[in-house]
Amino acid sequence: MPDDRGSAALARLIAAAGRAVVFTGAGISTESGIPDFRSPGGIWTRMAPIDFDSFLASEAARQETWRRRFAMEDMFRTAAPNRGHRAVEALVRRGKVAAVITQNIDGLHQASGIAAEQVIELHGNTTYAHCLDCGTRYEIAAIRVAFDQDGAAPRCLRCRGFVKTATISFGQAMPEAAMQRAHRETLAADLFIVLGSSLVVYPAAGFPELAKRNGAALAIVNREPTGLDPLADLVVHDGIGDVLGDAVGVN
Repeated sequence: MPDDRGSAALARLIAAAGRAVVFTGAGISTESGIPDFRSPGGIWTRMAPIDFDSFLASEAARQETWRRRFAMEDMFRTAAPNRGHRAVEALVRRGKVAAVITQNIDGLHQASGIAAEQVIELHGNTTYAHCLDCGTRYEIAAIRVAFDQDGAAPRCLRCRGFVKTATISFGQAMPEAAMQRAHRETLAADLFIVLGSSLVVYPAAGFPELAKRNGAALAIVNREPTGLDPLADLVVHDGIGDVLGDAVGVN
């Protein structure tokens, strides 16, 4: 059963806030059927991630990166926003939440109805690809047709650069513009709500600490304890959809 007291306490914090920011991790999307890559039993415990330098240096690594991406295509393509995503969208639509900072790469916040410019993607987005050199955008479906025909890693049709999903790989620089926007939104917030993040991946996990040091209230909703729980004004160890859905009044 969801923690009704947690939902009520979160509702009070939201009601008192003038400008809130939501920070989401894998836990909000596991309720849509997308597995947590980092947790015990997650994908990366069974298969080591391919780092950015390897992607650049090796055709075999590029081919394997794309093979893995297409192996997960059905999961990403069919995943739909869940109650937690809908509750976040309601807060944005009502003007309570100014921005959503996310570690997720699945595009489900945008699919829930939040405008792309209000979603700050710290780790990029796997629902499309781009050229690493000239930035030309490519759709996953078109790349898959060609990959299924010859098994070759895609190259840019304009400049012959390497084409990669628009995600941030291990060893790849964090997106500077997104990090700057997240920093500004964090400093402007009087309530910072963490949803489904273990808060162990830095520099992204530094934003809740920054918000708290800057005087914002900090709420954490995550099934497992996090290292920032002692710092938070509210901690709820329960499902995000139920807790936030009840707090916001969204089914």
